[in-house]
Formats: sequence, structure tokens, C-alpha cells
Amino acid sequence: MNIDSLNEKQKEAVINYTGPMLILAGAGSGKTKVLTTKVAYLINEKNIYPENILAITFTNKAAKEMKSRIYSIVGSKAFKIQISTFHSFGLKIIKENARLLGYDSNFTILDSDDSLSVVKKILKEFNIDSNKYNPKAIRNVISNNKNEMIDAISFSKYAHTDFDEIVNKVYEKYERNLKLNNAIDFDDLLILPLKLFKEYPRILQEYQEKYKYVFIDEYQDTNEPQYILSKMISAKYKNITVVGDADQAIFTWRGANYKNILNFEKDYPNCKVVLLEENYRSTKIILKAANNVIKNNKIRKEKNLWTQNDEGCKIVYYKAFDEKDESSYVVHEIKRLLEENVSPNDICVLYRANAQSRTVEEAFLTSNISYNIVGSYAFYNRKEIKDLIAYLKLIYNNKDDISLLRVINYPKRGIGNKSIENLSIKADIENKSLYEVISSGKELQFKNIIEDIKQEVDKISLTELIDLILDKAGIKSDLESEKTIEADIRLENLEEFKSITKTFEDSEGIISLGDFLDELSLVSDVSEQKDDNSEKVTLMTMHSVKGLEFDYVFVVGFEEGLFPHVNSMESNDELEEERRLCYVAITRAKKKLYLINARSRILYGKVSSNIPSRFVKEIGDDLLETVGKKEEVIFKNKIDKTNMYNDDNDLHPGDIITHDKYGTGVVVSIDGVIASIAFKKDGLKKLMKNHKSIKKV
Repeated sequence: MNIDSLNEKQKEAVINYTGPMLILAGAGSGKTKVLTTKVAYLINEKNIYPENILAITFTNKAAKEMKSRIYSIVGSKAFKIQISTFHSFGLKIIKENARLLGYDSNFTILDSDDSLSVVKKILKEFNIDSNKYNPKAIRNVISNNKNEMIDAISFSKYAHTDFDEIVNKVYEKYERNLKLNNAIDFDDLLILPLKLFKEYPRILQEYQEKYKYVFIDEYQDTNEPQYILSKMISAKYKNITVVGDADQAIFTWRGANYKNILNFEKDYPNCKVVLLEENYRSTKIILKAANNVIKNNKIRKEKNLWTQNDEGCKIVYYKAFDEKDESSYVVHEIKRLLEENVSPNDICVLYRANAQSRTVEEAFLTSNISYNIVGSYAFYNRKEIKDLIAYLKLIYNNKDDISLLRVINYPKRGIGNKSIENLSIKADIENKSLYEVISSGKELQFKNIIEDIKQEVDKISLTELIDLILDKAGIKSDLESEKTIEADIRLENLEEFKSITKTFEDSEGIISLGDFLDELSLVSDVSEQKDDNSEKVTLMTMHSVKGLEFDYVFVVGFEEGLFPHVNSMESNDELEEERRLCYVAITRAKKKLYLINARSRILYGKVSSNIPSRFVKEIGDDLLETVGKKEEVIFKNKIDKTNMYNDDNDLHPGDIITHDKYGTGVVVSIDGVIASIAFKKDGLKKLMKNHKSIKKV
């Protein structure tokens, strides 16, 4: 096969195929190309069986792209390679060894909402006040501990507070309930394979023999179970290639440990290290800015991105007056780019916190610019879709109490809390699932509906099964009877779900309910959300943009307290993570980068005055073109917004005032900086008492 298109470092990474290898791949350095070429090289040039190759990445989208690229080189052999996410690989191992782990083969997988439902149910059983002990907080502690390999028994050793004691009690019952329900949660997809390998070394040896060549992408994002799984699988042959960049480690807050990649050479003392530093994405100016920022981090592997691309234009730095001025500037510049025939798809607006998107979105709406917010309310998280999926899960696994509790009284069937409580008591006494102990009343009518649908499952397609559930369960007639726009939208979403089943049937050629539920459980990529394929400007957080690139990137909120975030100020580790996040944001831009901050900002309902982010200084003045100076008038009406507040209006209850918008009013009360003012036409308004628009008569 031809590898002449690779640079020398990339070739070095590809042709050295035995033993451990660490590929430190800078942003835009072609790491996916190297990884896929190396896998293809093993098959085409070294005659390695594709069945002996395991390639792990972090998203379904990345796994599909990897498989597609390898297919273009080696053809149908690509389908014999195990290319998947860690969670998909974990599911495969559990499926193949369910009995040894104590599960029936038709176990169901709980998502985070299902897990929360289990926690809430347990709190209720223990008569624990959920207002005092937050169910989400308890679920998160359980999840975090599972990912740190701390089980319920071990957690008891760390329980020192009342909250810890409650968590410990819930944790133990939570694990028992899942086992009883023949269910596992998302964390178990990583934990159970490790348990299997520890208890059955022979099984581990079989997988080691099967997967002689292991590839791990984005290694800096691995958590403890993923790290251990990688080591265990590759322990026999040690043909493990990991690819990543410690400078792009931005997910420690969700359990990732970037020190795994920093310590790879300690884990494998004879490993080969290859640095990919040539960037094919960005201009020289953009790369200089990225290098200038990241070199301030102390804990990192030394490398320096460079490129043969053009020098490029300077980074535009706009100092806005407030968040509205910030959004106006972004829209103004994007309109100019669109007039120059730049595609909306090539433009992205990044922010540190989701809450920042509101004013940007408002500006886009008033300017009629099409946009897409990545991470907005996902299709699969809509109530009606989760209800439908719960029906599917219950039909597949009758022991799934979580799904049963979600839909037993949806649509309403007159099955109240008392009936469910009685069922729960009976199930606990008999050590059975809720479904198994249903024997009378309206609950039995519900059970008969499920049984009737079950009779048809193997005779019809998945798409037909959806129609059957909507009709038999009464969901369709219930929504139609509401005769509201909201109900119509819900019904449209349920109808749209049939597009998903149809696509699955057409692409996979499979109509197995179990396989379909497995696929659904693993769908987490934002890219897999419903979209109309029209050209749009993208709005997203800096965390969401990792792995993507755009010609033109706008980064808003470039100010202290917001970016770096105020919560990172007390910890050097967290501050370094913010700097890595800045590095990621900068290196998304191919042609031009805009950095915008605001002197004053209303966020989370509070007004704050801000100084520019320290990252501006780290980038360096020589790389910046500063616009929006105080004396410049850019926007309509030529209003000087630099002084929107008086020092003190000296308002008191009873004072008569005039307001630029509402006219004459009377001050009713003063509470701190807030004045309650009664206006003749507009009624009572609460306003900042020292705002420029208020004048005392």
C-alpha cells in the first residue's frame, strides 16, 4: 500500500507495528489518518488477521469514521476489525459472558435518567427526604465511585458524614435492585468486563489471544476502568498503540485522567514515542497563539506545533461594552462573511458556559441568521421518546422495573401510587420483579397489553412494532384526544422515531429488538441528533467542539471569571485545564480567529464588571488586531455605552422619576440596588436604581 502521502513522522508511526507505541499528536496533525493507515498497514502489508485487531475510540461518530476510512483501503476486511467505543466493546464482552456475570442474556441497559429513577425509588422505600438528600447528587456519587473502581462495600470505609452514610445505604440497595431487574447501568459497561477478567483469568487470556493488536484513540481522555481495560487486554503481546495529546485533555471533570498518557512511558518502559507536530489545519499566526498559551502549563509533554500553511491574518480581538454589544459584533462580522460567500457551515461561535448562548441566539434570531446549537435538548431525551423506549425495554425484558414504573400508568390507567406500593412490597417479599407479581386489577390489564404485543414481536418489523405500541398502549389516541399543538408535536416526534427504526432496519438488515435497544443505548453523539441538513452557523461550548474544525471561529466571553472560569481560580490543576481548553478553542480555527470579551455582563441574573482573560496577554499583542476601542463608534445610533450607570441616583421611596422608556414613575421601595417603580402605563417595574435611564425629578 502507498504511504508516500504521509510525512516522515507519520510514516515512522505506521511502519513500527510491534510493541508499545505512544503517538503524541498535536491538534490538526492528522492523527486519524495515521491511526487508520497503521491498521490498514497491518492487514495489507504484514498479513495480520483483521479479527486480531481492536481499535477503541470515544464516540460512535469517530468509530464510524475510522471504519469508513479503513474500509476505503482494505475493503470488506474492515468489518472484521473490532472498531468501537469503550462502552460498545464492554457491552460486547458482557453479552458474550452474561451467564458468568450472573445476568440473563436479555439484560437491559439503564441510562442516567433510569438510574436516577432507581435512586428516587430507593429513597422513598427508606423514607429518606429527597429535598434534604438530593437524588441527582447521590446518583452522581455512585457513578463517580463506580468509575473509580470503588464498590458499595468499599465506599462504606470512606463514609464519614450523614450524606455519605445515606449514599452508602442507597448504593448497596441500588446494586441489588439492578441485579434483581436483570439490568446494568452505563458505568457497568466498563466495570463488569474488569470483574469478569479478574474472576475468570481464562476468559481474559482468550480476549488477549484474540486481540493481539490494540489501538486506543484520545488516550488522554481515558478514565480508570478504561485505562485498566486497555492494559489488561494488551498485557500478553504488548502491541498497544495509543494516540493522544495531553494538551487537549479537557475532561477531568467527568473522570478522565490525562496523566495516563503522561505515564505511558512508565507503564511501558521500552515504548516508542512519536511526536506529530506538523499541523495541516491552521495558519502560522493561529498556531503561534496556541503555542504561546499552552507553554504556560507546567504539567505537559513538550512539543511545538508548526505548519507550512500561510502566515494568515492576525487574531481579531474585540473589546465589547456588554454581552449585547458582544453578540451584535459577532452577528455583524458573520453577516459580512456571509456576504463574501462564506458558507454558514464554516463558521462557529464558541462559549465557556451554555448560559452564554442566550444573547448570541437572540442576536441571530433578530438578524435572520440560520444557526444550530449543539447540545440543545436532544431528541432521545424528550419525554414521549423516553416513554416509547421504556415500552420497548419492558417488552424485551419484563424484569425491568424501571421501565415498568415509567409507563404502567402512561397513558393514565388509574393505577395509583398505592397500587404500585403494594406491588413493590409483594415483589420484595417474593424476591421477584414487579411485572412477575402482577396478578389482578388494572395492573393486570396493563400486563395483558404487554403480553399481547410480545406475541407479535417476532412476526413484525421494528417499525411495525412502534405502530403496534402506539395503538395498543393507547398513546396515539391519548395524544390525538388532547387536540393541542404540544400534543401534535409529541405525536410528530413519535412518528419520527419510526424513521430511526426504518434506518436501522435498512442499514443493518436486522429487525432484532435486542440489537436495536443496544444501538439506542450507545447513541450519545450530538451529531446523531435530528437535523435538516441545511447550512447553519454552529453555536457550541468549547468542550463540545473538541475534534472539530471551522474556517472562522468566534470565542465569546474571553474574560477573567468566565474563561478561565471562576471555579478554577483556587487550583493550579484546574487552571491548567482551563488553559488546555483555551488551546483547544484556538486550534479549531483554520483561517481566522476572533476573541471577544465584555467589560460588563449580565449572566445568571447578575451584573459583573470584568477584566480581559489572562489568556489574551499570554497570546501576545503582536498576534492581535485590537478593534472596538472606546473612541470608536461601530454600531447604529452611535450611542456611547461605556457609562450605562450613574454612581448613585440617591433614590428613596416616594421620589418622582423619569425613565427613558417608561416615562414618569413613582419609587415604591428600594431593596439594595433594586428600585421598585410604579409607572402609569406599564405598572410596577423592578429596575437597577442607578441606571443611566433613570433621572430623579
